[in-house]
Amino acid sequence: MERITEKPSRYRHLEKMNVRELLENMNREDQEVPTAVARAIPQIEALVNAVVPKMQRGGRLFYIGAGTSGRLGVLDASECPPTFGVSEDLVIGLIAGGDRAIRHAIEAAEDSVTQAWVDLQAYEIDEDDAVIGIAASGTTPYVIAGLQECRVRGIVTGCVTCNPETPLAANSDFPIEAVVGPEFVTGSTRLKAGTAQKLVLNMISTSIMIRLGRVLDNKMVDMKLSNVKLVDRGAKMLVQNLGLPYDEARDLLLKHGSVRKAMEAFSPEHNLSSGL
Repeated sequence: MERITEKPSRYRHLEKMNVRELLENMNREDQEVPTAVARAIPQIEALVNAVVPKMQRGGRLFYIGAGTSGRLGVLDASECPPTFGVSEDLVIGLIAGGDRAIRHAIEAAEDSVTQAWVDLQAYEIDEDDAVIGIAASGTTPYVIAGLQECRVRGIVTGCVTCNPETPLAANSDFPIEAVVGPEFVTGSTRLKAGTAQKLVLNMISTSIMIRLGRVLDNKMVDMKLSNVKLVDRGAKMLVQNLGLPYDEARDLLLKHGSVRKAMEAFSPEHNLSSGL
């Protein structure tokens, strides 16, 4: 297996570069990321098409990862409830080392070949669910072993990695390989690889939520009204869609708790619940 993420940087003597040179060179490298993600779109499509029916039938989506990859999974999962108004147990991010590893490096945790399945079992995972392993290297034991256990039990698996033909991909039903090349700082996969993984996870969760009916037109009609900015955004959606004065729209929104419920209460023809 060729570990491109471990290849030497194309740049030497970084410590001799001034700040402008550092920034321009990092930016130059970052421009490879969207191209790599674009090449992986057919793989992303296959995974999303496999996960959506599971979730339509009541299944959940799990992310498992370690280090930067694990944190990105936790981040993506944690953003689904406020953005799309879904429950906190619909998309679940698990990181090697537990929640403490979100803020503190617990590097040895990724070497466990038993803990991922223990972590998943705590949620009574079964074949109605789907699990995506995230590992830039594609060699993280915690993630690989977790997917192996899932496949034995008939649970749909996918992965996001930044190397080709990895053990992780070999143990995934739907592998995604966003190969971004060597990092600016050799081996530091929090850079291009991390950015690629973030983009892919954005695409996975957003497209799933759209297919589940959690977006109307291009708007987050189920977003949680958790601050003044979001209340204002929701009120403006109602102004635009229902033709109400702003104050009336805001009152209607606050009464019903979401844009969707406010629109449905205002007029039956705005019933948006079908297909959720």
